Amino acid sequence: MIDDALVAGAEEAVRKAVAEEVMPRWRQLAAHEVVEKNGPHDLVTVADRLAEEHLTRSLTELLPGSVVVGEEAVHADPAGYEALRGPAPVWIVDPVDGTRQFVRGEGGFCTLVALARHGELLASWTYAPVQELMAVARHRGGALLNGDVLRAGSPEPGKILEVATSHPDFTTDAQKQALLGLWTPEAAPRPCGSAGLEYLNVARGAVDAVAFSWENAWDHAAGLLLVAEAGGASSTIAGEPFRLAGGNALPFTAARDAETVRRILSLLQRGS
Repeated sequence: MIDDALVAGAEEAVRKAVAEEVMPRWRQLAAHEVVEKNGPHDLVTVADRLAEEHLTRSLTELLPGSVVVGEEAVHADPAGYEALRGPAPVWIVDPVDGTRQFVRGEGGFCTLVALARHGELLASWTYAPVQELMAVARHRGGALLNGDVLRAGSPEPGKILEVATSHPDFTTDAQKQALLGLWTPEAAPRPCGSAGLEYLNVARGAVDAVAFSWENAWDHAAGLLLVAEAGGASSTIAGEPFRLAGGNALPFTAARDAETVRRILSLLQRGS
């Protein structure tokens, strides 16, 4: 199902949706085009909605019989998330990841698309238009950034681990307690920006790990495959693989290599 033509077609679809629906509205949004969904840190704009509609049309045309699980459509109808459990190939779409940054006119946002079937990630696309970065990953096919092979590498021995973590607004008390385990001489946690760009930072070795406490597939699917295909690893706090359809033990981590995952899990479990 994943051939070169499909990978290239999906990349073109992402680039076109962003060029037509997102970038013309960057730094051009009117006040009425920005709405809070679940609080001041969870925003949606007209660009999010139109880009998702654009991608829904183009991606399902590219792969007949496929369906889309998109952030904005699921917000309108939560039952749509169940498609992740169904038999059809699923495009998982976050039209603007880092909407707060987009609204502020900053460049730290991206568009995330992943293709999955039966809970297995097959390919992903991470596009940061302002930074002119396109990362593509294929299951067992490696990861590329702007056409160059992407490798996460490993932290230097004894290095203080730089870890991007969930914003406190998106954590329960128990999850906050677990994340507090990262506040040790071994790690330097900081709040994350765009989740998709933080995963890209792990995949390129610029950040050692992420530790997140929410599990919406559109935020994580593309990045988890990107990190894995760049040589990294991931795990929930229970030591289990992350499940796209949900029901994961949280927090979870993705890191540059398996040893770093082990170190992060140890700190999270210590904080629990």
